[in-house]
Amino acid sequence: MVSSKWLILLLLFCLRLEACSAARGGGGLRGKGIRGRGRLYSSRMPVIIQHRNPASANYYDHKDGAKIVKASHFELEYMLGRKITFFCMAVGDPRPEITWFKDGIELYAHKFFQVHEWPSGNDTIKSKMEIDPTTQKDAGFYECQANNKYAIDTRGFRTDYVMITY
Repeated sequence: MVSSKWLILLLLFCLRLEACSAARGGGGLRGKGIRGRGRLYSSRMPVIIQHRNPASANYYDHKDGAKIVKASHFELEYMLGRKITFFCMAVGDPRPEITWFKDGIELYAHKFFQVHEWPSGNDTIKSKMEIDPTTQKDAGFYECQANNKYAIDTRGFRTDYVMITY
């Protein structure tokens, strides 16, 4: 006979295993994907778990905190060698700064990657990130992060390339 403690531990383990699978993009036990040539393709969206205590709620919900109010589409397929562009607009007081990331690593301007920013008024910043020309290495998960002394807000964009054959 199995004790109730072991059943609870087994249940918790199974739930944790499903959550980890979903976090890796497997979708857990309910995951759905697109089959193509014997391979399962599925979205690898990051899982965001929010546990807010009162102090963090005051930080993230501050009336003057940085908030992204406009952002590009979430997923983008691009053709190799073409330009891809992402846009973010944030408000806050003081005006936020926007930082761009790829796969969790901060991006810096170089020959094929540029960021253009336009301040608007005392509380708004617009930022456009461009990669031109694109390569296979540009596929990944991009984020724009708006940050001021009161809050941080982020938006993510997934990209993947397509190859057109005629």
